[in-house]
Order: sequence, then structure tokens, then C-alpha cells
Amino acid sequence: MLYVAAIMTSPTENLTQLGQQARIPASPDEAVLETVPNPHRDTDYLIRFACPEFTSLCPITGQPDFAHLVIDYVPEGAIVESKSLKLFLASFRNHGAFHEDCTVGIGKRLIEVAEPKWLRIGGYWYPRGGIPIDVFWQSGSAPEGLWIPEQGVQPYRGRG
Repeated sequence: MLYVAAIMTSPTENLTQLGQQARIPASPDEAVLETVPNPHRDTDYLIRFACPEFTSLCPITGQPDFAHLVIDYVPEGAIVESKSLKLFLASFRNHGAFHEDCTVGIGKRLIEVAEPKWLRIGGYWYPRGGIPIDVFWQSGSAPEGLWIPEQGVQPYRGRG
């Protein structure tokens, strides 16, 4: 009797950062976003990433900017590996870009890498010059019947 051994590959086999020491990339362009196969490809469901301590730099003054990001997406073939996302988001710490560029750019990069059915990102930026700026972007219409909870971030309110 002839036995044929099937070579099974792990869905995490090609990941380069998970389970490894990894430095924060010097820039978002250098950051590597990784994905793993969606374990429930036959089901529409929402994945949410919340980053309440996002930082970047003002491209003009070099002063730090702070935001609470909320990323919602419906995966198709792949899901975003969270350690690579954390490193990607951390790479903005020394990156100069306006709020709008950071928020929309992050959303577009996730679309490019993970190819989800739908994605939306809310960037709730803390005041700069006394004015809070909130930036919202989505890739299109959400799948019919999908439960999408509110992002849960209150509008900025000063004291009182």
C-alpha cells in the first residue's frame, strides 16, 4: 500500500512579526501589514480595531497629534494580523501628515493589503489650535443585514 503524505501548511507560516521581536518601522511606507486566512469566509461579520492612543506629527510644526482611531471591516479572504497592524500604526509616531491624510491613508492601506468586503475608519482627533478634527472614511456600502455597532467615541468636549 502506498501512502502519500500531504504537506499541510499553517495559516500563520508566512508571518514575519507574530511571535518574533519586531521593531517599530521608521515610517508607514516601511511597515509590513500581514494577513491570515479568514476562518469564516462564508459569513459576513465585523472586525473592529480600536486604537485610543494613536499619534503622528504635524507635517508643518513637527508637534505631536493624538487621535482615537476606530477601524471596522468585513473580511473576505483574509483578516489583518493584529501585531502587524500595531506596528504599522506605531510607525506614524515620527511621521508628519495631516489628520485627513493619516486617517484615509490607513483605511486605503488596509483595503490594499486585506481586500475586505467593506471597511470604515473613524479618526477622532484631539484639538489642535483649539479645534478638534474628526475624519471619517469608508470603502462603500456595508453588506446588507450586517450588524454595525456605533463606534462609541464621544465628540470632543472641553471642560464643563
